[in-house]
Amino acid sequence: MSKIERGRNVNASGQALGPAQQDYEVLVQALGYCILLHDAETKNILWANNAACDMLGFSLEELRPLKAPDMSSPDSRYRRSVGVQWLQDAADQGVSRTEWMYRSKSGRDILTEAVATRVELGSGSAIMVQFRDIEKEESLKSDLQRTEGRLQAFLLRMAEGILVLDDHGIITFASGAASAQLGRDVEELYGQCFLELCALSSRPALQKALDKDRTEGAASSLRVQVDRPDGADRWFGVSCQYISLEKDLTGTMLLLQDISEQVAAEEQHRRDLEHLNYLGRYNAMGDMAMAIAHELGQPLAAATNFVDGVSRRLRDPDKGIEDLLYGLDNARMQINRANQIVKSLRDFVVQLEQSEQVVDLNEIVRDCMYFVQLRADQNDTEVQLVMSEAPIWIRCEKVLTGQVILNLCHNAIDEMSGWPKRERHVTITTYATSEAGVFRVADRGKGLSHIPDGRIFDGAFTSKSTGSGIGLALSHRIITRQHGRIYAEENESRGASFTFELPLTDIEDLL
Repeated sequence: MSKIERGRNVNASGQALGPAQQDYEVLVQALGYCILLHDAETKNILWANNAACDMLGFSLEELRPLKAPDMSSPDSRYRRSVGVQWLQDAADQGVSRTEWMYRSKSGRDILTEAVATRVELGSGSAIMVQFRDIEKEESLKSDLQRTEGRLQAFLLRMAEGILVLDDHGIITFASGAASAQLGRDVEELYGQCFLELCALSSRPALQKALDKDRTEGAASSLRVQVDRPDGADRWFGVSCQYISLEKDLTGTMLLLQDISEQVAAEEQHRRDLEHLNYLGRYNAMGDMAMAIAHELGQPLAAATNFVDGVSRRLRDPDKGIEDLLYGLDNARMQINRANQIVKSLRDFVVQLEQSEQVVDLNEIVRDCMYFVQLRADQNDTEVQLVMSEAPIWIRCEKVLTGQVILNLCHNAIDEMSGWPKRERHVTITTYATSEAGVFRVADRGKGLSHIPDGRIFDGAFTSKSTGSGIGLALSHRIITRQHGRIYAEENESRGASFTFELPLTDIEDLL
C-alpha cells in the first residue's frame, strides 16, 4: 500500500512513485504554456495558471467572473457565441482547435493558437484551454510570405536566367527567365543536360568551367552559344559558381545574360575593321600612285636609253665589248632601282595585318618617309624630321597608322605647293607624353580659318581641286578606333598642325 510521506508519493517500501497530488499544481503553474479551465456546462472560468494571468494581465480573481466579450477582441470572429460553440465542440468531441484573439486587461489584442480539451475532474467535467501567443509567428510567417513573393517577382523580372546543374551537368533548377532565354518550358529543362543544349564549339569551355574546383564562392565567367528549338541561336554570358544550400539546392549555379546583340556588334566591328584595312590600303595606293609613277619613270626611261645604246653599238663593228657591257650594266642598275621602288610599295601597302601589334612609332614614320620624300621632291618642298631619340612604343595597326601619317604629310606638302619655293617647309615631329605617343606635322600654309564650321574630319571638306575629303575622315576613324585622338590646330606664326596621339604600351607586351 502506498502512503504520503513528506510530500512524496511512496509505496510501502518507501520507493517513490511520482509527484504527490499537491505537486501537480506546482508543475502546471511552472508551465510557460497558458492554461484556462472552464466549466463544461456553463463555460465559466474556474481557474487559470500563472502564465495565462501574466499574458492577459488579470489576476485569477479578476478572470473568474469574465465572459468572452470581456477578454476577447471585439471583432465579430471572436464574439461570445463563437467562443461558446468552440468550447462546446470540445465538450462533445473531446478536443477542438482554433485561433483566438484574446484581449488583455491593457487592451492589447493577442492572437493565440488555442486547444480546448475535455477533462474529467473529481468535481465534474471541465474544459481545459491551452493557448500560446502566435502573433510573432504570424508576423514572421507574413514577412516570409511577402519576401517569397517579392523574390518570385524579382526572379521573374531578372534579365539574367538562373540554372543549377548537378555533378553531371543535368539541370535541377531553372528560373522563368532562363526558360524564356533558352526557348524551353521549365518542366522541359528539368533533367536536361545543359551541355547538350549548347553549340559544339561552346562545350569544351563550359565543361572546363564545370570541372573547376568546387569551392563555394569561387566563380568563373565565359560565353556559350545555345541552340534554341526555334533555330534562333543565342549567345549568353555565363557566370558559374558552386552553391550548397543545405540539402535543398546543391550544384553549379549558372547566371545567364543574353549577349547576342553584343556578339553581333563585335562581329560587325570585326568586319568593319577588315573593311577599314581594305580602304586604308586602297587609299594608300591611290595617294602613292602618281608619286610612284613619277619615280618609276626615271629609272625605266634611263634603262630604255641604255638598252637602245647597246642595240646601236651592236650594229657598229668598230665598237668594243666594253661599251656593250657598260650599257647593259647601267640598264640593269636602273631596272633594279625600279624593282626596289615596286618592292617598297608592295611591302608597305599589300601586306595585310590581321591584328594590332606593339611597334615603335618612330619605326612607322621611318617606313613612311620614303614616300613622303617622293611627294616633297615633286613639289620642291623641304621636309624637316624631328623624332624622339627613345622608342615610342604604341599598340596599333601598323599599316593603317602609316596610312594616316602619309595622308597628313601629303596634305601638308600639297598645301605648300602653292606658296613660293623658299617658303615651302614642312616639319614632322614625334615625341611621347606620360600617356601617349604623339605624331605631328606642321605646314606654313593658310591655316584652318577657311575651313567651314571647323569640320575637318567629317569628310565634307577638301582644299584640293581633285580631292574627295575622305582622307581626313578615314584618318579620324583609324585613330579613334585605336583608342587615340586626332586634332588640328592653328600655328602661332602661320599654317596649321595636324596631330594624332595613340596610347603608350609597356615594352613588356613585346615579350
